[in-house]
Amino acid sequence: MRSTVIAITSIAAGTIFLLWFTWWAFLKGKRYHGLARFFSFESLLLLIVLNAPVWFFNPVRPVQIVSWLLLLTSIILAVHGFYMLRRFGRPRGQMENTTKLITTGLYRFIRHPLYASLVFLGLGAWLKSMSWMATALAATNLVALYATARIEEGEMVGRFGEAYREYMRKTKRFIPFVL
Repeated sequence: MRSTVIAITSIAAGTIFLLWFTWWAFLKGKRYHGLARFFSFESLLLLIVLNAPVWFFNPVRPVQIVSWLLLLTSIILAVHGFYMLRRFGRPRGQMENTTKLITTGLYRFIRHPLYASLVFLGLGAWLKSMSWMATALAATNLVALYATARIEEGEMVGRFGEAYREYMRKTKRFIPFVL
């Protein structure tokens, strides 16, 4: 009973925050990729809450080790991506409103290291307990992130023009040399 109340409260509070954040940070500023990203964040929230009871169950099983490696990769990608945005993107206002196209670091190989971090977070959380619900949520996350990246790429072409088109030809979306 107590764990159910905590789960429902976590989902409700998280969803309210995500709705506010989506409106405030993206829709208000006419950055429409935020709407698709909301579905990624929401599916991740639900996936983490759903699988939270088993995150530390049997931690040395091979699938759990792979899960932890994916989660660690997610953290590394996020830290590096935010650092590069802040350091080299010369943001104006919100961090992602960069005034300079970043093509160094991980951005040399992939256009969306922060979205890649969410891909790895979702896959790592899914591996914790691969139920049909977790699989549906992980798939929703992947589809939402793909849609988010596509919408954002249109926004970046509008901002950086031919330089971004050339950058798109040289890089992959989420995984270097692959995807």
